[in-house]
Amino acid sequence: MYINATGHYIPSARIDNAYFLPINGLTDEWIVRRTGIHTRSRVAENEGHNSMGLDAIRNALPKLPYDVKDVDLIVSAAYSAYDTVATLAHEAQKEFDIDGAKAVYLSSACSSFVNGLEMIDAYFASGKASKALLVCSECNSYYANENDKTCGHLWGDAAVAFFVSKDPCADGEPEIKAIYTCGLGNVSKGPEGVQLRPKEGGITMPFGKDVFMHACNYMIDALDKAAAEVGDLKPADLDHIICHQANLRIVANVAHQLRLPMERFENNIGELGNTGSAGVALVFSQRRDSFARGERVGLTVFGGGYSCGAAIIEM
Repeated sequence: MYINATGHYIPSARIDNAYFLPINGLTDEWIVRRTGIHTRSRVAENEGHNSMGLDAIRNALPKLPYDVKDVDLIVSAAYSAYDTVATLAHEAQKEFDIDGAKAVYLSSACSSFVNGLEMIDAYFASGKASKALLVCSECNSYYANENDKTCGHLWGDAAVAFFVSKDPCADGEPEIKAIYTCGLGNVSKGPEGVQLRPKEGGITMPFGKDVFMHACNYMIDALDKAAAEVGDLKPADLDHIICHQANLRIVANVAHQLRLPMERFENNIGELGNTGSAGVALVFSQRRDSFARGERVGLTVFGGGYSCGAAIIEM
């Protein structure tokens, strides 16, 4: 599977840590020490889940080596959907007049992007699609409760779009060499760890320590298993690693367990906050021009529910 084009949209507004002191009593020093977050991206009043996703797609189009109407599968992967009936996949199909394409919405919390890649790979393998659009937009501020001291200060808003194809469409396209996902609903707190219930407090994380511990361990496990699908590759052989952008302490813990320098890990959480399932793909889209041809990039994620996943990309 090949990456034909990527695009992203990040709102211009930044909410700094001082904003939260009068709301939930958390200081800048405390937030930075516990999360590594200094600011987080925030949508404007006229922006949201759908508009960010469509703007991310528009950002990718100038680099796309074929007509967007050639896409035969559209997947919206996210947990903060504005509408779970008329989804972003359908909005994209309408906006860009992609006639005859399948349009699907899926969610696996912060693992949604990697699950989306795996779904597309399955469609390609079955012969039911050959060119796909995967759009991941997380408007966390729509559901976040800023009064919540456990997670109200974490969330950023952003969107990313990947155009992928079964066969290469242009010279030098990055190739997705392996994808691994796993549901972990039967592990520890599982479905209780992170929840999104719009009428019951929005996004909540009642078992943060449990989430932290399992995120560190299962992102390594997922990366190990995805890498093992590419010959004898190991995480230490990767040139760049992008972890789920939830908390810089989680990334540091993963680096420590793998005995790798933090310089090997690409991050944007300090500026943008936790952008949910868009996070790993967003970092890739932002940094892809700095990756050298032939370098191998590992993406690894952990989501509420619980779930995990990883992908290996060769530039």
